[in-house]
Amino acid sequence: MSYYNLVKKIETYFDNDPMVNTITEGNIFDVDLSKQTLFTLVHIIVNTCTPQNNVLNFNITVSAMDIVDISKTETTDKIRRNDNQLDVLNTTLAVLLRFEAMLKRGELLDDLYSIDGEAVIERFPTERFENNIAGWEMTFNILVPNYTSVCANQNGD
Repeated sequence: MSYYNLVKKIETYFDNDPMVNTITEGNIFDVDLSKQTLFTLVHIIVNTCTPQNNVLNFNITVSAMDIVDISKTETTDKIRRNDNQLDVLNTTLAVLLRFEAMLKRGELLDDLYSIDGEAVIERFPTERFENNIAGWEMTFNILVPNYTSVCANQNGD
């Protein structure tokens, strides 16, 4: 249940974030990134799980992304250009920074989940996905109580 509960808690957090419209989990290439998707999209990937005595150390990547809209209006602004990429990057970074703060001081900490070390947030280029999607990925380790018993029944309880 530790894996399931962890993913569910992360999903519930983002479900309550007013800036997030879609939450997905698993292989990023299975996600429909078409224009019909409601953005901002948050995607959860659990990379690894390392058992450590009474805790499980999960390595997780959470991506926050949105479509970059390109204006047909010409511009000479070399920073803002003729798109909203800066806005997308600002918003998606804010989504991840609020989540990281909650990991350190919020509800997950109250449930004995704790971030292990520091999160790393990395921007990904619009070329990574179709449809001109931009955003950030945050990778972090989280420690979760390991309630698995050697005496557990065959149903995994």
